Amino acid sequence: MTQARYQPLVDELAAQIRAGDLPPGTRLPTHRRLAERHGIALVTATRVYAELESMGLVSGEVGRGTFVRETVLPRSLGIDQHAVADGVVDLNFNYPSLPGQAKLLSSALREIAAGGNLEALLRYGPHGGRLHERACVARHLASRGLAVESSSVLVVDGAQHGLAVTAMALLGPGDVVAVDSLTYPGFKVLAEMLRLELTSIPAAGQGFDLDALERLCSRRRVRAVYVMPTLHNPLGWVSGISWRRRLAAIVRRHGLIAIEDAAYAFLEKDPPAPLASLAQEATIYVSGLSKSVATGLRFGFIAAPAAWVPKLERAIRATTWNTPGLVTALACAWLDDGTVDRLEAEKRRDAAARQVIARKVLAGLMLAGHPASYFTWLSLPLEVRADRVAAALLEEGISVSTAEPFATSKQVPHAVRLALGSVGLDRLREALQVVKRVVEGQMY
Repeated sequence: MTQARYQPLVDELAAQIRAGDLPPGTRLPTHRRLAERHGIALVTATRVYAELESMGLVSGEVGRGTFVRETVLPRSLGIDQHAVADGVVDLNFNYPSLPGQAKLLSSALREIAAGGNLEALLRYGPHGGRLHERACVARHLASRGLAVESSSVLVVDGAQHGLAVTAMALLGPGDVVAVDSLTYPGFKVLAEMLRLELTSIPAAGQGFDLDALERLCSRRRVRAVYVMPTLHNPLGWVSGISWRRRLAAIVRRHGLIAIEDAAYAFLEKDPPAPLASLAQEATIYVSGLSKSVATGLRFGFIAAPAAWVPKLERAIRATTWNTPGLVTALACAWLDDGTVDRLEAEKRRDAAARQVIARKVLAGLMLAGHPASYFTWLSLPLEVRADRVAAALLEEGISVSTAEPFATSKQVPHAVRLALGSVGLDRLREALQVVKRVVEGQMY
């Protein structure tokens, strides 16, 4: 059996165990029976079970057989849950912060307290924000290449809330949404809760395969497409203007709703025009200040075609009614006085410095990512298993994410995403040295 055939069998059994199709305690076929069933050599069947055991998924008992284990990898090795223990170096989640941000917050709160409009912050606000708040965001978007009327802007509680509001307002159970074969896990969770059908589109250069999207639309009723054209998470690509223009044409031709996620777009200093500027009548643009300012500042925004605004406002009402007045006042003040611009510029420099460290320490390994991004994608050599790497790193006190939370296709690549923005530079360098040692140690 070739190595290429052997590894998918390990992946298939591992996926069945994680999905619960082979629940804990299940007795697996004997080595000989597994070999007969799949037409492989007995020694290869033995190696398959050895791989599964090393991943913590099965255990072999002399005289009894091979059984599915009760304990598997903790969910914190993905990013569906954030449960990093004290003392663990977090290369799983990004919550970048710069020195002095706490002082900025203190100063801004004092300015708000000294203002004369505190009573308004204690009352309900309009769904989607007050007029001056929406105008503030519209000015910010205009500086990013997206000119919209303030009436088409909605303020939400972070970009994730923006995605949820969009899906709740415009999509329904069973709707088909085209997505990258690797995509943002938060959108996968949202689709699962709202019973949307995600259809995977393979990558082709710095974006997904537009020919594949055309073929999908010709044979199925696709309702929407979810894209991250500027700073894709997790691959870090920035799709070119020709790709965006062609996607805009496909969106129009097939009557799609385009959902443009720009949460990390600030990290690209000179991006091409947003998709929303090329197909404004059919695109929802979603972003926020969690990454560019602070994760605890749950302030996001949507730019939408005017016809969809009432539906989006109803979804906001059904979820949070409106954003907290204090947070919105703080965010708008920072948008207007240039604080957000300054923080974004500083974080681009910070992210670039971290990428330099990552590429130097991990030289020789297969990395993909933007040169000013807070994450990098590490594709593993053919013989190295992602679960084993993640488990070994956790034993070393380092948490990373495997490819599984990002994958929308049946074949999950063996890779890990390394978040670079949550630890100091010295500790990041040390942690990445451990990553390289663990990966290279499993190559031989």
